[in-house]
Amino acid sequence: MFKTPISALVLIHTKDLQVLIMERADKAGFWQSVTGSLEHGETPLQAAIREVKEETGLDATAYNLQDWYVSNKYEIYPHWRNRYAPGVTENTEHLFGLELPSQLPIKLAPEEHVRYEWVDWREAAKRVFSWTNVDALKRLGERHQLKL
Repeated sequence: MFKTPISALVLIHTKDLQVLIMERADKAGFWQSVTGSLEHGETPLQAAIREVKEETGLDATAYNLQDWYVSNKYEIYPHWRNRYAPGVTENTEHLFGLELPSQLPIKLAPEEHVRYEWVDWREAAKRVFSWTNVDALKRLGERHQLKL
């Protein structure tokens, strides 16, 4: 079964913009936020909730989960294209933010991630590998500035 070329990216963060980043199990040195493709019949919001649970053990519905109503289209890295139907080269990623009351303990899915860190959003933007993740982190910083 091929992956759907539509996904959700969830920035998990605290009020003071400490952001959770995780290192991929299949690509050493590749750090990212929670992300994953929609399953058949799922909405982006449902995928966001499911992916947060699968990748961190957290129940996103228990905290401040926000749909940012923003999406980015990007070219799928060649080494991951075999996961998609032949000829599929682009993915559309929907952005979400999940604000936690503090840096909570995370239960990683070992087949997906090998370790995690809580870092300032600016540091996270330097370390994540995908430009869409960098874009989402910059949006987080801008959203925070607007609240001040």
